[in-house]
Amino acid sequence: MADRVTVIGWDGSPLTAAARSALGAATLVAGAAHHLALPEVPADAERVRLGSVDLAARRIARHRGSAVVLADGDPGFFGVVRTLRAPEHGLEVEVVPAVSSVATAFARAGMPWDDAQVVVAHSRDLRRAVNVCRAHPKVAVLTSPGAGPAELALLLGPVHRTFVICEELGTEREQVTVVTSDRAADHTWRDPNVVIVIGGLGAPTGRGGWIAGRDPGYPPALRGWALPADAYTTGGDAGGTDASADGFGEGESTELRAAQLARLGPRVGDLVWDIGSGSGAAAVEAARFGAAVIAVDRDPAACRRTTTVARRYGVQLQVVQGVAPHVLEDLPEPDVVRVGGGGAPVVAACADRRPERIVAHAATRDDAEAIGRALAEGGYAVECTLLQAVELDTSAWTERERAVAFLLSGRRTHP
Repeated sequence: MADRVTVIGWDGSPLTAAARSALGAATLVAGAAHHLALPEVPADAERVRLGSVDLAARRIARHRGSAVVLADGDPGFFGVVRTLRAPEHGLEVEVVPAVSSVATAFARAGMPWDDAQVVVAHSRDLRRAVNVCRAHPKVAVLTSPGAGPAELALLLGPVHRTFVICEELGTEREQVTVVTSDRAADHTWRDPNVVIVIGGLGAPTGRGGWIAGRDPGYPPALRGWALPADAYTTGGDAGGTDASADGFGEGESTELRAAQLARLGPRVGDLVWDIGSGSGAAAVEAARFGAAVIAVDRDPAACRRTTTVARRYGVQLQVVQGVAPHVLEDLPEPDVVRVGGGGAPVVAACADRRPERIVAHAATRDDAEAIGRALAEGGYAVECTLLQAVELDTSAWTERERAVAFLLSGRRTHP
């Protein structure tokens, strides 16, 4: 094993004294081509082109002497330090960090970034990075070949965002470009680049926070899940003081919504389809978990209600007016789906798209059996629960309202 392994971050500025000292004593230097061309790299040191970090780590583990690994930015932030320290390599490293490319990108844009989501985009899972950009108002995307600004823009489709594209940061060819997402696909961008994606609804700018990334306490007055109906009426305020129930339809009880969300488990990086969104309650609560959401309803008034409550609670979602299953054909692939209306035909169409989970409900046993068959024939393990919720008037402990529904959930059994 190497006597000493030092990981040096490089952001284009002159190396620090500690970095120069470690590099001067190195007998093996690993890095990209532009790192190995630095004048501080000893002429007699063994040079390892850093393509696969795993291969480089194995070579360093066999080396006898002092090894240095050069990497862009802060190597401890989505960088090589994690791989080098992995148990299979067993390397203990010293780290000389530089300014991360994300911090540099936000500095070039003149923006704070403690409230930003930071994601890494690869071609194999680019859609998850795109889903984060759909769901959050400020995202930094560390791109890779085949998963750059153009590909991000194409997958965002009609979701409008502003891109701040920072190319080759720290080099003489550094360039910062601000474009709308619909224009980003019309250009060829140089690697490496960082894309800051901003836009949509979100917490007010200038608002201080106590935690980096998504603030779990926003909006401050809102606590809990499966909020009562009056929190989602068009006339109610953020605290739900209007007790009218306009916009709530059959199957939208609070208890049923809670059970549906529990089985779906929406999370950051997911795309949720809410078909038959009605009041928008389920769509908004899925978005509050950090997931990207597309709410679909045939009723223009329902679409307006969903947009209103999303704005009220500071979450981002896409609202699509149309009739399922036909309107679903052009939507991006979902991870989980809630079917609030349309019955077995819509459930079958959703199963054809192979999401991980599907939930639906039925008012009668016949409808429940039809939905269950559609799920099973689509390759899903089916569960069905008969839910009954009775709301009581606590002043007299008498029944105020009763809701009964069959809750069906399908879990994909094969990829």
